[in-house]
Amino acid sequence: MDFYEVLNKRQSIRSYKSDPVPQEALDKMAESLQVAPSACNLQPWSFRVVTNEKMKAEICAAYGGKWLAEAPAIIVALGNDETCWKRPEGTPIVDIDMGIAMEHVVLAATAEGLGTCWICAYKQVEMNRATNIMSPWSVLAISPLGYPNVVPEQKPRKLLDEIFKVIT
Repeated sequence: MDFYEVLNKRQSIRSYKSDPVPQEALDKMAESLQVAPSACNLQPWSFRVVTNEKMKAEICAAYGGKWLAEAPAIIVALGNDETCWKRPEGTPIVDIDMGIAMEHVVLAATAEGLGTCWICAYKQVEMNRATNIMSPWSVLAISPLGYPNVVPEQKPRKLLDEIFKVIT
């Protein structure tokens, strides 16, 4: 798939087939993560792909959305706010670095014909507990991962001149 085709094809998928995710696709996703940029190249992230049914159930319980359980795998994106770069006033930017990395993984999944859906709507303490993650790490996002069962219609997008300007 061409890069721009991947960008246009990526959607939030909320219905999955039970087919397992091939190792080759996971390898491509890992490679995309390895080359993701981060401030000062600190790479303050770690990603897990959970297929263990018990842990998936705990993640689903911490999230609350029943549709997540359909996916054969769940991506868990972790960030470390102690090892990330910090703004001059000391504010960690781990969310930004992890967000860039997560999008690399999501786009690689799309290129492999897989569906994903960013999820951040959970209580972080509960999600950390469900995934056995301890400080200084924290679960910053999760996503189902699998072959789409239903592909929704493309959602309307804002006009380019509303979201992109060149200032000369």
